[in-house]
Amino acid sequence: MRTYSPRVGRTFAALLTALLLAVPAGCRKPAQPSEAYVEAQTRFGKLYAAKGDDAFLDPELTAIEGLLAQVPANSLDAPAANELRARIEEGKQQARSRQRALDEVRSRANQPTEMPAGGSPSFPSSRPTETAEAEEAGTDAGTAGGAPGVGTPAAELASGFSGCFKQGESLDVQGRGRRDRWDLSDSPACRAQFSALQDQALIIEEGKVLALVPKKSIQAIPTDGGSPSPAADAGR
Repeated sequence: MRTYSPRVGRTFAALLTALLLAVPAGCRKPAQPSEAYVEAQTRFGKLYAAKGDDAFLDPELTAIEGLLAQVPANSLDAPAANELRARIEEGKQQARSRQRALDEVRSRANQPTEMPAGGSPSFPSSRPTETAEAEEAGTDAGTAGGAPGVGTPAAELASGFSGCFKQGESLDVQGRGRRDRWDLSDSPACRAQFSALQDQALIIEEGKVLALVPKKSIQAIPTDGGSPSPAADAGR
């Protein structure tokens, strides 16, 4: 009569368990691409192509981020979805920083600020509306008519726009330090082509147009402490 061996029973049970675990692994489906990622990537690509960095302020990003959140963790597109999500978040932070900087410049334009002796310019309160209108006009023209506006890269001022813009004397902007400045050329053809900008100074920060400021609103504080006087180029 054969006796039952506990050791043999345990070995048999272990082999049976391993066999049962191996069967689902062999039938497991391979990782699949994600339709949600494909749609999100396509929509973001079109949005960025149309609006550039302004895309990161567009409400459509909410829907795109919602699609990225639907990408399964085991999808083939999961790593790419995480990269796109990180890119969008970084772009939104940078866009908010640029917007805060622009708001700060506009806020400073609402009140005159006394500058150190030596004639550094300031933006007085008498022209805030004109400044805002000029920025909006420049932005609209840059979108539809090919004129530079807020956000235009300084490199494009040098290489594009029919060569109508030239770098002027840099400005010491209160609270922001020294900033480059570009002006419209005196050429009649350029002034006719970009008539809305002929009296504007384009202030540059981080390689892009930060603000458009009316030349006649730029003032310098005289070294003798007297009343501010318009800058030399105010009448151009």
